Amino acid sequence: MYHILMSAYTIDDTFLYTHSLFGGLSTEELQYLKEFFCEETYQSGECILQQGEPNNRVFFILSGEVQILKHIEEDESTDRLLITLTAGDTFGEMELIDIQPCAASAMASQTTVLVTFTNYDLYQLSKTHIGTYAMIIRNLAREISRRLRKTDDDLAHLLYRHDH
Repeated sequence: MYHILMSAYTIDDTFLYTHSLFGGLSTEELQYLKEFFCEETYQSGECILQQGEPNNRVFFILSGEVQILKHIEEDESTDRLLITLTAGDTFGEMELIDIQPCAASAMASQTTVLVTFTNYDLYQLSKTHIGTYAMIIRNLAREISRRLRKTDDDLAHLLYRHDH
């Protein structure tokens, strides 16, 4: 089972300064954001998110490794590995914005330390620091757009291979 630490001081500032989601934010804004973060630790083989279940958080990987797995509705017994994420990567961004069930499952493939930020935290930020909120939303949109472009390229390559 994972352990939640409510300590904003264990999060390395360097991680925040280099992460795309926090691009363009001032030192003061980043320090304020740290107050919202929760740190969680998962052991190898532990499920972090289950496809189809609710999620209200974005996850930032501080250390370790997370496998993103997905099954299709017709075959829920077979999860396929989509990608393996490591320190510096994030997941759960879509659910932070659209408040839909998880699009995929996430499982720790080794001891993994994560930092989470909830959609309620994002809402609170919109009420108190609208400029910081707007920058995070813009950065989030850019990250989702980058991933969509990569998925489009991957799909095009897959379709091209099947046609030839």
